Amino acid sequence: MKVPLSSPDITDFEINFVNDVLKSNQLALGPYLNMFEEKIKKYFGVKYAIAVNSGTSALHLILKAMEFKRGDKLITTPFTFISSSNVALYEDGIVEFVDIDKDDYNISIPLLNKKLKDLDRAFFMGVDIFGQSLDWDSIDYDKNKIFIIEDSCEAIGAEYKGKKVGTFGKAGTFAFYPNKQITTGEGGIVITDCEDIYKKCKSMSNQGRGDDMQWLEHVRIGFNYRMDEMSAALGYGQMIRLDEILKKRSLIAENYYDLFSEEKRIVLPKINNFNIPSWFVFVIRLDLNWVSNFLDLPEWIINFDFSERIESDKRDVWSKNIFKVQNFLNDFINKLTLKGVQCKNYFKPVHTQKFYREKFGFEYGDFPITELISSLTIAIPFFTNLTFEEQVYVFESIKEVLGEMEV
Repeated sequence: MKVPLSSPDITDFEINFVNDVLKSNQLALGPYLNMFEEKIKKYFGVKYAIAVNSGTSALHLILKAMEFKRGDKLITTPFTFISSSNVALYEDGIVEFVDIDKDDYNISIPLLNKKLKDLDRAFFMGVDIFGQSLDWDSIDYDKNKIFIIEDSCEAIGAEYKGKKVGTFGKAGTFAFYPNKQITTGEGGIVITDCEDIYKKCKSMSNQGRGDDMQWLEHVRIGFNYRMDEMSAALGYGQMIRLDEILKKRSLIAENYYDLFSEEKRIVLPKINNFNIPSWFVFVIRLDLNWVSNFLDLPEWIINFDFSERIESDKRDVWSKNIFKVQNFLNDFINKLTLKGVQCKNYFKPVHTQKFYREKFGFEYGDFPITELISSLTIAIPFFTNLTFEEQVYVFESIKEVLGEMEV
């Protein structure tokens, strides 16, 4: 059996809307764009929504609309898709990372509060990682100094204490790549209650046109970030089915929890009681105590017994052991792939990417929780129409690989 990592859930219901666009010959800036945005606004209870061609574009537009400029600081997590921080580099800003919580993989709230307390002015990109909300009420910040953008690109439909994510900052974003809960092929959206942010994002997404959107009239620098009409039609149909899709994905997640309930060599995602997740991916983690049976790891690494930064005299030991664990994980991934189970490491830390190290001087040991978690985590097949038979095959294949690693 071959089981893909992800697969979009597109039915004849959505296809009919797309065909409607194709038959209309209006492939851009048509009625479905407005219908999709209206559907999003109603679902989230916000005043404004601007559909664009990617989640990255949505994040970039928000920063521009909030007047993020050269030298400004963007605080975010290094355990995320790279666009969460890249958008600051587009504007020649400075990225400062805060390490993550080792259990739920979101940004560490105590470390974040420590960072925000010492800043006079900064922007915070809050990422709801893997479809699970940040603990927003525990973030302590001065609203006059810290400006919040919510990157909920992986979390459409998730809730924090009964309130939908994407609505906790000045503006929020969602993305609709084919591996997301719902898709527009490529696409993203900005949501906000701020009229100024809305007007600027709407203008800049459409080449900087004015409020009346007159052809060839441009009032500011802009971009070709528009969402096309076919994507909007697909998104409109998917939004109608969103609750159905989220329910199916939740049941699939529950199946995995049941299947892995007695498997102590695997650590399952922690679900905090303050949130209702929206299942984007299902990421499992190799248990470090089990891994240490095969790798000669120091006790302080096995026990996560280290400070906020790895001390300089331990950095060589740290990096060598991180690479050992990464190689062990890669071996696990390769063996699982050979059994027909597609899987990927999630995520490679942003600060270890080549151009981040060159630009900012980051090194291994700067954000140790992120580095260690990254070397242990793997996304396994997860999508709306994944069958229970396929899930059982994935589970049994993982058990087989775990056994092979022990030989």
